[in-house]
Amino acid sequence: MSFRLAANAVCIRDGRVLLARHVPPKGETNWTLPGGGVEHAEDPFDAVIREVAEETGHDSVVERLLGVDSGVIPAAERAIPGGPEHQNVGIFYRVRITGGRLRPEPNGETAESVWTPVPDIAGLRRSSLVDVGLALAQTLPATGHVAPVPIGGLIPH
Repeated sequence: MSFRLAANAVCIRDGRVLLARHVPPKGETNWTLPGGGVEHAEDPFDAVIREVAEETGHDSVVERLLGVDSGVIPAAERAIPGGPEHQNVGIFYRVRITGGRLRPEPNGETAESVWTPVPDIAGLRRSSLVDVGLALAQTLPATGHVAPVPIGGLIPH
């Protein structure tokens, strides 16, 4: 089984959430939360701040840990044919933007980042990370865990 640990930012301001438009090398674009893989020996707390800066151009601070989500993608559903099962573990933080300027990710897969009204998110083609992060931010479960959201990557709308 392959494994990925990611740190994800939930930035909500004035009823809008910061989303990043992910443009993969193959496949359709989708909206997701700023965030990404935790590098070897990197603290996830530091990784989420780094990822927000890389993907959006914004400086940020972590306000609180929201929770952790884990899901397994069966080998047959992987985008990479012939690959093993894959487990994603995502750590979600509520993050506040403190500065910087919104811009696309240089030489990356984030084409743009936008502040999106929360009610508009339901109509977007988005990663399940968006739904998990918003559920954690809205409910603040004591356990830091929400009911499973369908995995396989995207929620097409």
